[in-house]
Amino acid sequence: VQLQASGGGLVQAGGSLRLSCAASGRTFSSYTMGWFRQAPGKEREFVSAIKYSGDTTYYADSVKGRFTISRDNAKNTVYLQMNSLKPEDTAVYYCAASFKGGSYNWWGQGTQVTVSS
Repeated sequence: VQLQASGGGLVQAGGSLRLSCAASGRTFSSYTMGWFRQAPGKEREFVSAIKYSGDTTYYADSVKGRFTISRDNAKNTVYLQMNSLKPEDTAVYYCAASFKGGSYNWWGQGTQVTVSS
């Protein structure tokens, strides 16, 4: 599966952005989809994921209550709605795919999110 992330940009603290990740292929509904981020000088970290069935979501503690992950299997797209953004959310955000909950073996190219204070 090929992934294309978009929607990043520059926003002030407290603002919102919605990231999208479009996937190729006809079996999108078989993939658990995740969002990860990597800030300068830091390791890549998990942000959120949504199970292939769409009925279960996961969030890092740092974004819980502010970010919402969703998916539209008809459009082969997963979204990350980010509200109440903080400067510490600044990072390159990557979407990734895991076949039925296995390892994240497919990665998008990343989209930059910059939150100014």
